[in-house]
Amino acid sequence: MQISKEFSDTVASLFKGKNFAFVASLMSDGGPQITPVWVDYDGKFILINTAEGRTKQRNFERDPRVAVSVVDHANPYNMVTIRGRIVEQTTSGADEHIDKLAKKYLGVDKYPFRSASEKRVILKIKPEKVFHMSN
Repeated sequence: MQISKEFSDTVASLFKGKNFAFVASLMSDGGPQITPVWVDYDGKFILINTAEGRTKQRNFERDPRVAVSVVDHANPYNMVTIRGRIVEQTTSGADEHIDKLAKKYLGVDKYPFRSASEKRVILKIKPEKVFHMSN
């Protein structure tokens, strides 16, 4: 197991690959909330795309602390857990970003589950601790 504040190429590949992430936030009563999500990495931040008003998004407005775990779908013994903070929530580019993720995870050009009433938002996570294990 490797513990650091930096992303190795192997860790970055987990976020860039077609691997699901599990994102943990804190409810207002302090209880944990976890959600499986599509994930992206831009070289500096872990990017999660969600819709405004969802539980995780509301939780992060109140408390920016976050934990993210990704397991390699081809080798479950290659995994990473990140602790960090949401440093920005932005709607800028969020519609294009969810389409990019739909291409990565579903092989389609447009996100097929979009509803007319939702407003997409990108959650930018700054990693603070990186726990990587591989075999």
